[in-house]
Amino acid sequence: MDDVIELLREKNETVPVPLELPDDDLLVEIEEQLLISLPDDLWDYLLEGSDVVYGSLEPVTAADPRSHTYLPEVAAQAWNDGLPRHLIPICQLGECYYCIDEDGEILFWNGEKLGKDPHGNKKWANLWEWIRDVWLQE
Repeated sequence: MDDVIELLREKNETVPVPLELPDDDLLVEIEEQLLISLPDDLWDYLLEGSDVVYGSLEPVTAADPRSHTYLPEVAAQAWNDGLPRHLIPICQLGECYYCIDEDGEILFWNGEKLGKDPHGNKKWANLWEWIRDVWLQE
């Protein structure tokens, strides 16, 4: 995890309005809004790396409810689009979503079902592997 956070920090792009990191209390509020617990990896990412801006992928954030990447809004839209309710979206890609399950495994949902992402990958063992292999490699 620490290695991936370090890589994220190195690639962080300067933007006019930088993103902020949430605190534990805000993440508890988000869990209450979602009615689902955040897997540990997602919790850690939101606390330590969700302020990073890099490339064209825009993973979820938790500090600014006005952001188009705000987790409760992305989740509401994803679930409305048909993403199974037990999955939490971590990144929207057009009409598709990368999502995390309760065990922390990352899956790709193509708008109709779980399947392969545009690179032919079906799943990743954890969020840190997805960040390293997908987000940072785009």
